[in-house]
Amino acid sequence: MNEEVELILEDTEEKMQRSLKHLDNELSKIRAGRANVHMLDGIMVNYYGNPTPLQQISNINTPDPRTLAIQPWEKNMIDQIEKSILAANLGLTPMNNGEIIRINVPMLTEDRRRDLVKRVKTEGENARVGVRNNRREGNDQLKKLIKDGLSEDAEKDAEDLVQEMTDKYIRQIDEKLAAKEKDIMTI
Repeated sequence: MNEEVELILEDTEEKMQRSLKHLDNELSKIRAGRANVHMLDGIMVNYYGNPTPLQQISNINTPDPRTLAIQPWEKNMIDQIEKSILAANLGLTPMNNGEIIRINVPMLTEDRRRDLVKRVKTEGENARVGVRNNRREGNDQLKKLIKDGLSEDAEKDAEDLVQEMTDKYIRQIDEKLAAKEKDIMTI
């Protein structure tokens, strides 16, 4: 196989992998009624006058599926952390015992679950569109190689490989969506 064709195929696969990684990232932000340390990503705490990510001033874990536990490295930061969580408007209520902050994650209502599933499907469709765009770009690059002397048979074989890649990534996207949807709808 021609070196240029191999480069195009590698580039196309790399772009499809990026679409899949982006989907994973987006799906991790959608909570499924279980406590997840990523639910608190993006919360900034006023740490001696500087806005600092919560993860940098405390240890966050999930002692059970419905509870988040936040252990600040400095006890005097408990009030600031509580204020920041309330200000983030996540619908979570922090409670502290002077040493650790606990957050009970409420059960999801049926309507909220359906909304989350719609969001998951939207993210999945965005990922599919990304993979299909990568396929189109790869095929366009292959067609340009015909002008540079690549045989039509070699171009057709390469397009078939691009299609196999596309099918593989679309299948992976569908599997991830099905798993996340099941996760959300499981009570």
